[in-house]
Amino acid sequence: MWVQEGVFQYSDEIGPKKILYIYDPKTRLKGILVVDNTARGPAIGGIRMAPDITTEEVFRLARAMTYKNAAVDIPYGGGKGGIIADPTAENKLELVRSYAKGIAPITEYVPGPDMGTDECCMAIIYDEIGRAAGLPRELGGIPLDEIGATGYGVTVSTEAACEYVQLDLSEATVAVEGFGAVGKAAVKFLTEKGARIVGVSDSKGAVYDPDGLDYEKLVKVKQKSGAVKNYEGGRAIENAELFRLPVGILIPGARPDAISKENARDIKAKLIVEAANIPATLEAERILHERGILVVPDFIANAGGVITGTVEFRGGTEKEAFEKIKEKIPKNTRVVLGMARDQKILPRAAAEKIAKERVLKSMKYRGKL
Repeated sequence: MWVQEGVFQYSDEIGPKKILYIYDPKTRLKGILVVDNTARGPAIGGIRMAPDITTEEVFRLARAMTYKNAAVDIPYGGGKGGIIADPTAENKLELVRSYAKGIAPITEYVPGPDMGTDECCMAIIYDEIGRAAGLPRELGGIPLDEIGATGYGVTVSTEAACEYVQLDLSEATVAVEGFGAVGKAAVKFLTEKGARIVGVSDSKGAVYDPDGLDYEKLVKVKQKSGAVKNYEGGRAIENAELFRLPVGILIPGARPDAISKENARDIKAKLIVEAANIPATLEAERILHERGILVVPDFIANAGGVITGTVEFRGGTEKEAFEKIKEKIPKNTRVVLGMARDQKILPRAAAEKIAKERVLKSMKYRGKL
């Protein structure tokens, strides 16, 4: 195995502090680690597994974690890991263990689950290097995906944001991109709030029913057939069509840059709440803003997972994690959207201004500026 430090062309005063490239010829592992900033504490962030991950993507995700952790005011910096592989690969767990060995010396980084990894992966990493968030219950952890922490945060953020677009969540129609851990939990909690979920997608297609989709039926059809488009009673549609549905709320919860300048003008929703990390390009968010569509930035809406991870680190309980999410995320959503409205700026600009000021102040205290 070899581990090599790299340099990223988009460095600024915040970071990245460190970039690592990891390769293991035995397992054919190819991995990336970006530690963006540690002024507020150790960098915490998930490990993503996908065959097309790039350094730029991992850096953007790491920076989002820096801002996310600062925005929710927890004592951690931001980092992100990437394993360049298909998450359905037969040797997935072997790759995860190999990656853990590669990042073992970087003690300033605490890994957690992300797209393509879960609590089982975190158990392997914890066994190898003695640090990880989102562990299985058997190891004393709070399994983020199992309890739906991120999806719950997205739901309470959506509820708060509805106040700014004159929507009643209990009567709103919603389309959710992605029926993985985050999207599935969001569908569950939004349904409990009375919202009508009319469109859901996964990597194999999408399903639409203007009368509403049943959460339990979606889970069963996904487990049985592997694709939500096989939902009986709904109309199978292409993934691209999901973004054009006549809904009040759109929740992108899958891959980066799913919303771009190519489809931003076709969106009919009044409110977009970003459940995935970096699901829209900045250009797309500007277009949406000009069209009067409100966008809640990713690192404001989807902080439920990292809040839960920090509660786990302190030996807290699942109940405490949900209470913290319910306290912090709606409050942050209102602060950001209020600032955006009052200063007539993009919600992302408002969110980044708040987070960046906290990071820079911490860097000044530590003599890093």
